[in-house]
Amino acid sequence: MFSMFNRNFIKILVLLFVVLMLFTTAYAFAASNTVPTSNLGDGENLISGFTVSAVRYNLNASNPSTIDTTTFTISPALAAGGKVTIQLVSSGSWYACTVTGGTSVSCNTAGASASTATNLRIVIAQ
Repeated sequence: MFSMFNRNFIKILVLLFVVLMLFTTAYAFAASNTVPTSNLGDGENLISGFTVSAVRYNLNASNPSTIDTTTFTISPALAAGGKVTIQLVSSGSWYACTVTGGTSVSCNTAGASASTATNLRIVIAQ
């Protein structure tokens, strides 16, 4: 009877040792993971628009069938680093614009045909 007790006791000790080794190994793997720092955010805010006024299509002096520049005024003023682009034909080319004083916009549309300009689409991003 004493030897049976010793065998069971030894089996339990070996089993406890194996379980302890598994837990130690799992902890070592979990402790060695490194994750880089990152940012995450969630929220909402209204997207407000701009008011566009005083639109002018400035024709080329020697070939008035093309538009050299398109100018207009926006309100409110565009913050530094903002971008403005326009499109004169649906699915056509996009033209980059420069903003002076936050409100005066000038877009180089040299070569754009006045006869195919069917719409003015303005995209402003702050």
